[in-house]
Amino acid sequence: MADESWKIPMLVQELAAKVQQPPSRYVQPEQYHPVSLAVGAEKQEPIPVIDLSRLLAVDGADDEGSKLRLALQSWGLFLVDNHGIETSLMDDLINASREFFHLPLEEKQKCSNLIDGKHFQVEGYGNDPVASKDQTLDWLDRLHLRVEPEDERNLVHWPEHPNSFRALLHEYTLTCKRIKDRILRAMAKALGLNEDYIVTQFSNKAPSFARFNYYPPCPRPDLVFGVKPHSDSGVLTILLMDKDVGGLQVLRDGVWHNVPSSPHRLLINIGDYMEIMSNGIFKSPVHRAVTNAGKERISLAMFHGLDPEKEIEPAAALLHEKQPARYRKMKAKEYLAGFYEHFCRGTRFIDSVKI
Repeated sequence: MADESWKIPMLVQELAAKVQQPPSRYVQPEQYHPVSLAVGAEKQEPIPVIDLSRLLAVDGADDEGSKLRLALQSWGLFLVDNHGIETSLMDDLINASREFFHLPLEEKQKCSNLIDGKHFQVEGYGNDPVASKDQTLDWLDRLHLRVEPEDERNLVHWPEHPNSFRALLHEYTLTCKRIKDRILRAMAKALGLNEDYIVTQFSNKAPSFARFNYYPPCPRPDLVFGVKPHSDSGVLTILLMDKDVGGLQVLRDGVWHNVPSSPHRLLINIGDYMEIMSNGIFKSPVHRAVTNAGKERISLAMFHGLDPEKEIEPAAALLHEKQPARYRKMKAKEYLAGFYEHFCRGTRFIDSVKI
């Protein structure tokens, strides 16, 4: 029987405690070394910041809406102030996830994303899937959990320790859902669409996933990515960043920009579905995570997707004779299948969907 042990790499947290140099499977090809893809000049244009309270206010909404449209056209992402999430909830949830990642391996494995120790599934604790022997691996472990629809949560994958984890994640999920709906209505207005157009694309079967990313210290940040360059697949991602340790970078006009770690600010970026629905007016940003030699880093990404049977296509109201559809229509489940295949190769599926 063929040896398929390459499909199940060691958990990176365990690996990092044992090695002085990263194994070759984690080292990027020379042309993609993080050190050779350095960020731009010292004085970079800052990441756009949107004040959510102004975006929703009677006064100031138009100005903030214009800022939102410009941010999504030129960056595909923005930082959010005055989002309404209690700072204590943000801190408590990140601290609880840190406590989980620091538990003994045997305890964490109760939430494993492997069936019978060898068959990968999306949900649970562990590595991302490995599609081929020559796939370059990322330097992180993750806990990936379906949070919506609520009645489809697989609680067997949700940590029981620390005891506060489940209640904190439930509360955070509800607050993110409110923020998502508000942002999507503002995006629809910025596109000149009916305010509820994007929100109504979400059925009661639309999935949302919470992904806790744990990046252990890496002995060679110049050779290894925390996460390789990619865009997100869904409609919207809400990211809660480590408030002390940076590492996220975004590509804009061929130049990599550092996203500053900013305590209690959220980072929101659109995904490929939203780029398609906007017919390319908004851009799904390519981003990556670099590693750190001395400190661990934790982040929480909340991915908001669409019902797998939902057809993704440019909004009809945005199309006319001089601006035809720039993307093929495709079911969400078909897009996801192509997306993950390309992600493993370090390429973008959305490029193959363009007309």
